[in-house]
Amino acid sequence: MNTILEAKNINKFFHDPETIQVLENINFSINKGEFVSLTGKSGCGKSTLLYVLSTMDTDYEGSLFIDGIEMPKKNEAFLAKIRNEKIGFVFQFHYLLNEFNVLKNVMLPGLKLNKYSADEVEHRAMEKLKILGIEHLALKQANHVSGGEKQRVAIARALINDPHIIMGDEPTGNLDKKNSDLVFDIFNQLSDEFNQTLLIVTHDPSFAERTHRIIKMEDGKIIS
Repeated sequence: MNTILEAKNINKFFHDPETIQVLENINFSINKGEFVSLTGKSGCGKSTLLYVLSTMDTDYEGSLFIDGIEMPKKNEAFLAKIRNEKIGFVFQFHYLLNEFNVLKNVMLPGLKLNKYSADEVEHRAMEKLKILGIEHLALKQANHVSGGEKQRVAIARALINDPHIIMGDEPTGNLDKKNSDLVFDIFNQLSDEFNQTLLIVTHDPSFAERTHRIIKMEDGKIIS
C-alpha cells in the first residue's frame, strides 16, 4: 500500500501556565485513496492533531511523514511548499476572497505554487469546477454564490495542485443537511473515482459513519 500520511508517537504539550498534555502517543497511517474521518467530543484534541498533521504546528514530539518524507520541525520554507503542493485544505468557513471571482479564487494556490503557466492554471481550475458541477459559476464574484456553492468552490481550490491528501476541519459544520450531504458525496466521489486521499475532522456522526474508516479520539488519545 502507498502510505500518504503517517504519525509516529506524536505527543504535544501546552504550557500555559502549567503543562498539559493535549496529544498522547498518536500512531496511525493513511493509505492512498482512503477517506478517513477523525471524530471525538469537542476539546478532545482532534483540531490540534489536524494542525500538527498539516505541518502548521511544529511544536510536538514524535515524527510525521507525508508521502514517505519525514517533516522537519524547523524549515518553514520547506513546510510552506509541502502545504501548498501536497495538502489541500477545506475549512468550516470557506475563506474565499470576495474581491475575486470564483475562477480566480480556485486558481490562487496554483499561481502561488508557480509550477504551471497562468493559462494552464486557469485550465486546471476550470477542470476542477467541472468535476464539482459548478463551472457555470466561474465568472461570478465569490460573494454572489450561496453557502453550499462557496464550500464547493473551496473544495475545487483545495484540489488545484493535485494534493496527496485533502484535510478538512469540520467542512460541513456550517452547512444544512442537504449541502452537508452534497459535500460528503463530493468527497466520496473524489476518493472512489480519483483515488484522492481525505482526512476529515467532523463531529457529525452520520458523516463519519459513511467514510471508509473512523479514527476516534478522547482526551488527546486515539481510542479506536
